[in-house]
Amino acid sequence: MNSIIFLVMTLSMLIFGKSQNLKTRFTEWVEKFEMKIENEEMHQHVFNNWVENDKYIETVNAENKTYTLGHNQFSGMDEDEFSKYLGYSFHNLSTKREEIQNKIQKINCLTICLENYDEEHKLQAVECLTECLDEDEQLESLPDTINWVEKGAVTPVKNQGQCGSCWSFSTTGALEGAYYIKYGKLESFSEQQLVSCDNFQHGGKDHGCNGGLMDNAFTWIEKNGGLCLETEYPYTSGDSKSSETCENTCEVFEDSEIKQYVDVPANSDEAMMTALTQQPVSIAIQADQKDFQLYKSGVFTETCGTKLDHGVLVVGYGSSNGEDYYLIKNSWGTTWGDEGYIKLGRGAEYNEGKGQCGMLMQGSYPEL
Repeated sequence: MNSIIFLVMTLSMLIFGKSQNLKTRFTEWVEKFEMKIENEEMHQHVFNNWVENDKYIETVNAENKTYTLGHNQFSGMDEDEFSKYLGYSFHNLSTKREEIQNKIQKINCLTICLENYDEEHKLQAVECLTECLDEDEQLESLPDTINWVEKGAVTPVKNQGQCGSCWSFSTTGALEGAYYIKYGKLESFSEQQLVSCDNFQHGGKDHGCNGGLMDNAFTWIEKNGGLCLETEYPYTSGDSKSSETCENTCEVFEDSEIKQYVDVPANSDEAMMTALTQQPVSIAIQADQKDFQLYKSGVFTETCGTKLDHGVLVVGYGSSNGEDYYLIKNSWGTTWGDEGYIKLGRGAEYNEGKGQCGMLMQGSYPEL
């Protein structure tokens, strides 16, 4: 009887100790991320979510995958709450346009082959046609790695806060990269100007904190004659949770006008990697899954869909421990992911060629 009592007491102490440890770690998390918890009901809700995510992190990390998970500012959210944080407006017509452009590109390549070779050069013509259709062969001619962060073309990671304005950060990131590459200076452009002014009231098509499209934003910048600097029109919507009123007090920065934007041919690693040899590229991804929410490091290879809901910036590609990847700059601050970045798996095996998390479906970049 005494041994049973001792066993029960020991188990109780272990359970109590683990519970206290969880509460201590949760309190430390609240303090670290300065979480605003308004009442006891909300406190319990956030704590329950945090505990579930803590268990999930431990389980996934024990499986020795190509990536790891960790706590961040989203650890107190369930998947439904996290999905509302995203702000990309999926547009099927854009995907169709890119698919058409992809086909046109191949047709043009084939036409050039046929025009340049006559009856006496059939073998050369066949080789040319094969190159047009064989993406693997074209991939071999590309650099093994590209990193625009190391080249100095990428501003520090920013934070969209509690506003569905990811599209604006992806847009400014692409503009910042293009500006650096052309003029040799790294400038930080204003997301707030896009969030507040790129709307129907001011000749735009986006919806501020309620979502938008990078292509729409590129068009608005083109019509506006450029964009203001971050210092002239700082970001405030992350705290206010509002798109704010458009202010016309800042001056468009010199030479920031976009001549046009280019859509990267859809569903092609070769096309995306080729574009990345020139500059960073805006893309859309599906980011509403738990593993993405809690991502910490490594190459993200987990099953991930193509229901695009988040705009980010591709700033390079490479390989790590035998895993090919694209390097992605996010807009959730440096406490998320690998100092604000994520490596998405690269290869034709992801989503039948549409890319990990659908990242090859809707890529674009501005030309200055």
